[in-house]
Amino acid sequence: MNAQETNKEIESKVKNLLSEMTLEEKVGQMTQVDFAVIGAPEKQNADNPIDQTKLQDAILTHHVGSILNAPYTPANKAQFIEIWRKMMQTVQAVAAKSRLKIPVIYGIDAIHGATYTQNSVLFPQAINMAATFNPELSFKEGEITARELRSSGLQWNFSPVLDIGRQPLWPRLWETYGEDVHLVTVLGTSYIKGHQGDDFSAPNKALTCLKHYVGYSFPINGKDRTPAWIGERMLREYFLPTFEAGVKAGSPTIMVNSSEVDGIPGHANYQYLTTILRGEMGFKGFTVSDWADIKNLYTRDKLAASEKEAVKIAVMAGIDMSMVPFDFSFYELLLDLVKAGEVPLSRIDEAVSRILMVKYQAGLFDSNTPVLPVEGNFATAEAIETNRQAARESIVLAKNANNILPLKKDASILVTGPTANLLSVMNGGWTITWQGDEESLYPQDKLTVFEAIQKKSTGKVTYVGGNSFADKIDIQKAVEEAKNHDTIVLCLGEKPYTETAGNIDSLNLDQVQLDLANAMIATGKPVILVTLGGRPRIITAIAEQVPGVILGFLPGMEGGEAIADILYGNYNPDGKLPISYPRNTNDIVMYDHKPIEAYEPNAYKPLYPFGHGLSYTAFQTSGLTVEKDKINRDENINITVNVKNTGSLKGKETVLLYLNDVAASVTRPNKQLKAFKKIELDPGQSEKLSFTLTPYDFSFIGVDLKRIVEPGDFKVMVGNEAVKFSVTKK
Repeated sequence: MNAQETNKEIESKVKNLLSEMTLEEKVGQMTQVDFAVIGAPEKQNADNPIDQTKLQDAILTHHVGSILNAPYTPANKAQFIEIWRKMMQTVQAVAAKSRLKIPVIYGIDAIHGATYTQNSVLFPQAINMAATFNPELSFKEGEITARELRSSGLQWNFSPVLDIGRQPLWPRLWETYGEDVHLVTVLGTSYIKGHQGDDFSAPNKALTCLKHYVGYSFPINGKDRTPAWIGERMLREYFLPTFEAGVKAGSPTIMVNSSEVDGIPGHANYQYLTTILRGEMGFKGFTVSDWADIKNLYTRDKLAASEKEAVKIAVMAGIDMSMVPFDFSFYELLLDLVKAGEVPLSRIDEAVSRILMVKYQAGLFDSNTPVLPVEGNFATAEAIETNRQAARESIVLAKNANNILPLKKDASILVTGPTANLLSVMNGGWTITWQGDEESLYPQDKLTVFEAIQKKSTGKVTYVGGNSFADKIDIQKAVEEAKNHDTIVLCLGEKPYTETAGNIDSLNLDQVQLDLANAMIATGKPVILVTLGGRPRIITAIAEQVPGVILGFLPGMEGGEAIADILYGNYNPDGKLPISYPRNTNDIVMYDHKPIEAYEPNAYKPLYPFGHGLSYTAFQTSGLTVEKDKINRDENINITVNVKNTGSLKGKETVLLYLNDVAASVTRPNKQLKAFKKIELDPGQSEKLSFTLTPYDFSFIGVDLKRIVEPGDFKVMVGNEAVKFSVTKK
């Protein structure tokens, strides 16, 4: 049976079921509540934290179609896998007692692995996965995450984030795959394909949810949930393509932008939610609001004069499901609106049909499907090794003056700084708890940077520093201890955070970290700077004075070992920056800047550019060739380039191919990434790589806001080489 026939059968089932539903049952399907609505007090029942009476009220009385989150708000603590399995059985058992036996779809933020299941495999965060430039690793992360979710009895993942990360202050930057459209598209769709496979009802697959449609990631002041001002050309050039790719990859659900764009909140934007998403992109699944964001149209945004009006505006704009989250107000208000004729029943039927369609596609109606066994599917040795490899490939060696790295195994090392001896700083938000900052809940068998260095060293390794950002660093003690060591590994960065809790006023590091850095540099000992955190905090003055810089960002549970492997040369680094690392707080220029941004006094001069990343070996590209010097605008063009390992060690290199439209009716970026390949080469080995660019790669959003390919000259660039070709009208 092919997928088209299957969907036709499902459409028939949805139509029949819809015809049997009462208005109350329909509106209930559009209602999503937090676990707190059905939860028992934390101490009451450790084995199954659900209050049976509350659960029955939610499902049997209010006909709730969806529940989200882990116990217990606001901490949202990770649970043991056995507890999750019991909880999901309990939820679906009550749903099975309802009149029409419609199953609940349960949502969870499993953004770098099954984040709310204890002892799950927690991968590098998305910004690090982007730094691997390795779609295969992203695919495997999706596979492993889905498998561990299904082992937990869960099935709907609020991931991946397909917002594009072009505002470094934004506290959710690390949840993105970086600043480039092509990179976000490739890594995001690879994750979706791994997570969902060809059929997300399969026992080891799970459905994804694209976040946060659209424009959320570009707040003008850098603060989370504050306005973006994005013109339609910019929207269509940079922000919509990643979501369109996610829709094409088959993601069946979309979570909506919590903020506003051009004065219109995401949850009230008919143009984005219906005209573009449905009409242009052809999205067939359902949209879910973000946290309390329908209420926010009234309470925060002052768009609606009442909460009831807010519900009407959101539903009519195109929101299918409301993450309410703590009460049944949406359910009650929407019922009133339909009964009063203010929201047509046809809109309710449309939304509910979409929700039921996804539930059928996910296999939720098949109660005979057994939960995926834990054995062989959860925290397997293979999955942990994949995670370790992802962590290794995500670490960026940014500076290595005089080959200070790798260090000798018997080197005497002082390790210091606030990020040196914590697991939380390598994982960030959405790890075990919402903010990811409860260090005591982290697994004891995983190694911090200090512990991993200590484990791999045959020399003296000493740690000086507090165990949290709240502890005062004893700088004088660190200075005294440095006298006894050959090298200092200085670990700086950020404490864990996500969302508005991570809002900051400056990318500068706090003064105590700067004081520690200056004191360590003043000792005269070689200093290796290791940074950890979700944003590019300003390190310019430090980086210019130290011989070695490693940018760790958020490499996950295996990050400590990965960093130590690179420090000691057990692994040859191959991570590349998926963002431009700024030199100063207000010098924010993207790699794909417009010509005017690098004209006369203006310049693209980041501390480290997009795509930067060193190796312990050397690579050289040469022989860049285009298949033809002239093509029609509906033709592909093939490009080849040679890459050679000219150093003395085996290593991996990512070859980046950029394109420039030489002259156009709308100003074009100086270059845009259009293709990349990562390969491993032995010393002296070379390989010829082939790339194919399509007419879409030559296209842009024209004067009339439509995507076009204009005839003219194009320049393709790889490494230090550039070759021109032209596109003609025919």
